[in-house]
Amino acid sequence: MDLNGKVAVVTGAASGIGHGIAKRFVEAGGRVCIADLNLDAAKAAAAEIGDASVAMAAGMDVSNEEQVNAGVDAAAKAFGTVDILVSNAGIQIVHPIEEFPFADWKKIMAIHLDGAFLTTKACVKYMYPQRSGALIYMGSVHSHEASPLKSAYVAAKHGILGLARVMAKEGAKYNVRANTICPGFVMTPLVEKQIPQQAHDLGISEERVVKEVMLGETVDKQFTMIADVAEVALTLAAFKTNALTGESVIVSHGWHMN
Repeated sequence: MDLNGKVAVVTGAASGIGHGIAKRFVEAGGRVCIADLNLDAAKAAAAEIGDASVAMAAGMDVSNEEQVNAGVDAAAKAFGTVDILVSNAGIQIVHPIEEFPFADWKKIMAIHLDGAFLTTKACVKYMYPQRSGALIYMGSVHSHEASPLKSAYVAAKHGILGLARVMAKEGAKYNVRANTICPGFVMTPLVEKQIPQQAHDLGISEERVVKEVMLGETVDKQFTMIADVAEVALTLAAFKTNALTGESVIVSHGWHMN
């Protein structure tokens, strides 16, 4: 798969899955805007990936419409357009629902759902006139499955599927595709933070959280790798037709199978 100079805005890309996707896109001939809440980290990540001809940084709170619009517009100004969105920024907060602070519920919804909505709206204004584009949303196995303690996260990730499917229908006449990537547990700082939290809330050891809760339903008891997710993102970004639009791709070592 070759991106042939196509321009991608990748949110939450200073580290973790987003960074892996941005790096893979540049390796495949793309140009990327590393959009992240932490501008300094975004600048460092962009510098690591490549020079200013292929990588730039934008400070972006994806739940803030002005920052989203400014970041996307800056990418289009620097590189000429926007061809690909990877809506990847996300957080995780776990609690039993009776103890779940409403403020934390709203924070998860704002970053995952508001962020996906706002970045989509900002990017399609470039994609629609050129009659091409790829919208890629970072869902989760929790877009299809539920787990205890994750009411907000599971609800948000289910919502991502709905948005992607709507955009597959709305974008079709402009040749803009929309897909959701649904990874299993990927060993990132986000997942590492969950291990002690879940051990505490479930009353079990951290080792049991990993073996039974996170990897218990996989076929090989292995974490999904960032490189696996990045390769799927590249395939969707470079795909030539609408054949796959609206679909979710589950990358989970067999945890969930459609």
